Amino acid sequence: MDPYRNPFAPGAGSRPPELAGRAAILEAGKISCVRAVQGRSARSIMLLGLRGTGKTVLLNEIGRQAEQEGLLVSKVESPEGESLARLIYPEMRKVMRSLSGVEAAKQIAARGLKGLRNFASIFKIDMAGVEVGVEPEPGLVDTGDLQYDLPDLFVLIGQSAKAAGRGWLLLIDEVQYLTESDLSALIVALHRVSQEGLPVLLVGAGLPQVARLAGEAKSYAERLFQYPAVGALDPVSARQAIEKPIIEEGAKIEEEALGSIIERTRGYPFFIQEWASVTWNNAEDSKITLGDADKSYPETLASLDQGFFKVRIDRLTKAEVQFVKAMAQLGDGPYALADISRQMNRAQKSLGPARASIIAKGMIYSTDHGYLDFTVPLFAEFMRRQG
Repeated sequence: MDPYRNPFAPGAGSRPPELAGRAAILEAGKISCVRAVQGRSARSIMLLGLRGTGKTVLLNEIGRQAEQEGLLVSKVESPEGESLARLIYPEMRKVMRSLSGVEAAKQIAARGLKGLRNFASIFKIDMAGVEVGVEPEPGLVDTGDLQYDLPDLFVLIGQSAKAAGRGWLLLIDEVQYLTESDLSALIVALHRVSQEGLPVLLVGAGLPQVARLAGEAKSYAERLFQYPAVGALDPVSARQAIEKPIIEEGAKIEEEALGSIIERTRGYPFFIQEWASVTWNNAEDSKITLGDADKSYPETLASLDQGFFKVRIDRLTKAEVQFVKAMAQLGDGPYALADISRQMNRAQKSLGPARASIIAKGMIYSTDHGYLDFTVPLFAEFMRRQG
């Protein structure tokens, strides 16, 4: 069929043709945003899930909904090694400048810009383009301790947004890469604006360990956030994600082909999108058959191996590759650390540094005390294919 009309053509973080099975999460995001703008109590959200489950897509969709509800939306992705202060300063400045143009919020926003100037100076952030007319205010957001300064800035933004009849939604992807101190400061800031009833919300996305990390950073994080799990699609939702875009393009798919894709992808959205895209391109008729799907499977695997999986294994050292290879040789997880050590013929204590490094790189996570699993679905099968 025509590849130019391929409804499944994937792109990094791009919206799939059908957001099946995610209605409850999107509704929760919308409700929080509406409540915040209305000045009512609203909880921030932390999306938790493995790689390839569509967390980034959901972040984007919640952001789009929030803009329709009158919120100012900022989105950042937390890379390894970047400080939270540097990461969100440009976004806070954009929001404050936007609010400073609203007459009702002008006075508070002007003070907020002063606070941002102090913040940039104390945390040594490049202030290129900061308004010449903004004078610093001594004692405002200048302690140099993010747990004190960030809450003060969030309050100034929240007060300005409230005066303007708006709200601010901060979207942060890859939350697991924030340091413990940065995550703690972010939670303190959100707690403060929540206590003061200000229209500031966070929707974050990260790997499953983020809930534990947040709880370790601040014990009240459990009450501050909703933690919806973003996992594999159930069979009904997976069917909808595959079948609906095909029908909308005036084509059909055999029941056997549909069942095969659902079963072998185990319902993971990214893999569904990849396989459906290749199958669409290879189908010669307007009806996709089981033969089309089977013929496209090796090509799909090759594409995933060379892209989705390879970019992750390439980040590991040789010693770390041996660690994850030993995990994969044990079958499918979760994996007991004791079993991994036996598989590697190594003392369990000696594996600590490699384990910690691989977790920090976001490749594995602790599912329970003494147990690990991959953050990338079907990664064990990829490792076993490598021999």
